[in-house]
Amino acid sequence: MELNSDFSKRVVVHSDRLKWQPSPMAGVERRMLDRVGDEVARATTIVRYAPNSKFSAHVHSGGEEFIVLDGIFQDEHGDYPTGSYIRNPTQSKHTPGSEDGCIIFVKLWQFDLEDRHAVKISADEMPGITDPQREGVLIMPLYQDEREEVCIEKWSSNTEVIINTFKGAELLVLSGSLTEGEDELVTNSWLRVPINSHIIAKAGNHGAKVWIKKGHLPFISIPSRKITR
Repeated sequence: MELNSDFSKRVVVHSDRLKWQPSPMAGVERRMLDRVGDEVARATTIVRYAPNSKFSAHVHSGGEEFIVLDGIFQDEHGDYPTGSYIRNPTQSKHTPGSEDGCIIFVKLWQFDLEDRHAVKISADEMPGITDPQREGVLIMPLYQDEREEVCIEKWSSNTEVIINTFKGAELLVLSGSLTEGEDELVTNSWLRVPINSHIIAKAGNHGAKVWIKKGHLPFISIPSRKITR
């Protein structure tokens, strides 16, 4: 399966308009944003766990990165409430699920295959850092290495924001709204822009809170062994 797999093109997906699709595990559904592969996939997805649903234990051969959008995600390593940002590196293993149900935004097979660096952050508890170059913007850094930078930003109402995306970027609206080009993005809308581009956006009347990942698009990896999500 190939979905939004041309990384040279700008893509907008309003995920709340998509129907939930069943996964191989009962009680776990998904809305696919981009995908290269079937159940063996480089994938960006919003996943919904029904109460008391879970996946069987599995290894993330290509790594897993996710942020909890609603509810509490759980595995044998802990409970992760709304706002948690998690990076499970390549070759990590867990048994994910949720007693009460949850929704997560998850990216698979997008790590350096030598990456063994785990991250667990309660992003909702971070106060934010004022950006001296962009008035009305607070930054909550989540992760950075030589390949990519990941953060959450809060934009004050009607703030105009420019993001340099020389090596590509993507953005998920966590709350509020923004306009970018001719598109209005609301909560759970997803934008991906290609290499050698910019994000030029304006927050809505109630501001915007956005998850941003940039710098990673030159490093496109396609999985070669079976994973499950």
